[in-house]
Amino acid sequence: MTRRATEFEFAPRGAFSLAHTTARFARFPDPVNVVDRDGFARLVPVGGELALVRVSQKGPASRARLRVCIDGARGDAAERAARRLLERVLGAGADLRPFQRALGADPLLAESLRAHRGLRVAGAFDLFEALVGAVLTQQVNLRFAFSIRAELVRAFGRRTVIDGREWLAFPTAERVADESEARLREFRMTAAKAGTIQRLARACASRELDESLLDALPDEEAIAALVHWKGVGRWTAEIALLRGLARLDVFPAGDLAVVKRLARIWLGTGAPAKEAEMRAFSERWRPFRSLALVYGLESLASEKSLPKLGRKRSSKRAARSETQPSEQQVARLRRGGPR
Repeated sequence: MTRRATEFEFAPRGAFSLAHTTARFARFPDPVNVVDRDGFARLVPVGGELALVRVSQKGPASRARLRVCIDGARGDAAERAARRLLERVLGAGADLRPFQRALGADPLLAESLRAHRGLRVAGAFDLFEALVGAVLTQQVNLRFAFSIRAELVRAFGRRTVIDGREWLAFPTAERVADESEARLREFRMTAAKAGTIQRLARACASRELDESLLDALPDEEAIAALVHWKGVGRWTAEIALLRGLARLDVFPAGDLAVVKRLARIWLGTGAPAKEAEMRAFSERWRPFRSLALVYGLESLASEKSLPKLGRKRSSKRAARSETQPSEQQVARLRRGGPR
């Protein structure tokens, strides 16, 4: 008997571009977030089952409608999981119209908003996935971090076959919590990162670190709750809120791409800035600082809608430019000391 998929349409509020939003996943491919000519697909948990959610776009960014197809798990729970994917992974739940009205003519962002019209914040399905991603990108470039993420997925992620193709899900906190630090270190992690990921896995699995409680907190209180955990500093917490909880007004000012590259463009200086300086500078974009940052980063990645920055970067240099700071580096940047 042929299995029938569940389908529905979703109309984002404000401009939406599936291609621009998933470009980050395409640059750093892994077995979970699949970008192809048909759109985007991902396996998501639905209770004890799995559902494959496929998303494609009809119409231009200004009048986008998303066609969502759910295969595998069925029912209301599967549709809720699919809508969560739209909101958290693709950023489609946010209303971009106030952002577009407020900053459409901003002298620093207007060109990027036109070049990447409909870009949203690409994120994670849940807090644990976002925290793992943030920890993995501490002090290494994104390409290397995503290669480790892919290894973790293949080792610990659940999998299923749909239409003759194998799909993999991101590992649950419960699954990773069962692994030892020694086992996690086999995935090219430092002892500090392995320990942090294991602690966070156990905390999320036991609900000692409860995403639903963080969801109800204002940004600064949520950040304070996360930095309580060893190995999680402010930058890691901010990335988790931005990528995992779909917060629209989080600005990780200690990010090396911010203090070293965006600072030179936005401030018009030839030297890196301090974290405090960039945090103060970002105040002009409240309450849309997450979106302002994402548009700035996307411009760096594509090298469009930016002033000429000199000679063309090699792909190796481009990957290095997206290196994220360790918490020790962030602390030194706050003090104005050397990297």
